[in-house]
Amino acid sequence: RARERRARFVGKNGACNVAHKNIREQGRFLQDVFTTLVDLKWPHTLLIFTMSFLCSWLLFGMVWWLIAFAHGDLDHSTRLQRSPGEGTEGVSGGFVPCVTSIHSFTSAFLFSIEVQVTIGFGGRMVTEECPAAILVLIVQNIVGLVINAIMLGCIFMKTSQAHRRAETLIFSKHAVIALRDGKLCFMLRVGDLRKSMIISATIRMQVVKKTSSLEGEVVPLNQIDIQMENPVGGNSIFLVSPLIIYHVIDKNSPLYDISPLNLHHHEDLEIIVILEGVVETTGITTQARTSYLADEILWGQRFVPIVAEEDGQYSVDYSKFGNTVKVPTPSCTARQLEEDKSIM
Repeated sequence: RARERRARFVGKNGACNVAHKNIREQGRFLQDVFTTLVDLKWPHTLLIFTMSFLCSWLLFGMVWWLIAFAHGDLDHSTRLQRSPGEGTEGVSGGFVPCVTSIHSFTSAFLFSIEVQVTIGFGGRMVTEECPAAILVLIVQNIVGLVINAIMLGCIFMKTSQAHRRAETLIFSKHAVIALRDGKLCFMLRVGDLRKSMIISATIRMQVVKKTSSLEGEVVPLNQIDIQMENPVGGNSIFLVSPLIIYHVIDKNSPLYDISPLNLHHHEDLEIIVILEGVVETTGITTQARTSYLADEILWGQRFVPIVAEEDGQYSVDYSKFGNTVKVPTPSCTARQLEEDKSIM
C-alpha cells in the first residue's frame, strides 16, 4: 500500500508551508516596526490604524482638558467674569481662557481632533494666555504628522506589495517528461496574463527531498539546484508570451534514475520553480513560485501549442495553457536511455 504523501513544502499558489514556532526573541520584530506592520493581516493593520489615531486624540484631549482645568477655564463662575464688550468667545477683556469654548472633556476631545486633523470648525481656538497650550499644540501637530506618515506608508506598501503582481504570473498545473532533441526533459509552461512586462525575468528550479549523509545526518528538506533551459538560453527569459521551460535530465540531474514505473513512488520528491523579475510599471521586484509533486508530473506527454499568428499579430489561447497530448516516450530512466544509445 502506498505511503501517505508528505506535506508540500511550497503550495501551488507559491505560499511556503512552513510554521515558525517557539521563537524566543520576539523583541526582534519590534526593532523593525514598519516591516512588522506591513506583514500583519489587513484586519490587524486596520485595527492598529484606527487605535493609533483614537488613542492619540484621547491622550491629547485629556491634556487639553487638564490645561483648561488648571487654568480655571472649566469653572463656571470664572467664565462669567467678562466685560460687557467681551463677546461670546471671551477674548477681548476680563478672563481669557487658554482655549476658547472648552467646557468639558467632550469639547476638549473635539478640539484635539480639530488640531490633529486640521479641520478647524472655528468654534474653539488657542489664545495667547497659556504658553503651555501653545507648546502642546506644536507637539500634537508633530505627533499627528508622524502617525500619518507611518500608517499611510504602511497601507501604501500593503496595497502595492510585489506578490500582488505575481498573481498574474501563472504556471501549468502539471509538468511533463518527454523527449526533446533525443533527450528526456522535464518541462513546464509559464505565462504572464498582463501586457506590462516583467523586466530581467529569471527562472530557477530546485528539487526538495529528504536525504541522509554518509555520517548518518538526516536532512529533511535538502534543496538541490538543477539547471533550467529555455528557448533563449540561460536562466533569463523574455516573458512576452507563454514559454515552455525545460530541464535536460542528464547524469547531473536528480531525476536521472527516475522512470515512469517508480515516479509515483517518490512521495518525498518535490520540484520547486521560482520566477523572479522587476515589474515594469512600478520597478518593484516580484517573485512567483509553484511546485510539482511526483503525481503532478506526467510521463510521455507534451504541451499543445497555444500561440498562433492571426491578422498580422500573435494570438495566445490561454484556454489551452495546461493542455497536453501523449507522445512516444521511452519507459525507462535517462541513465538507461543513454546506455542504450552508447551500445548502439
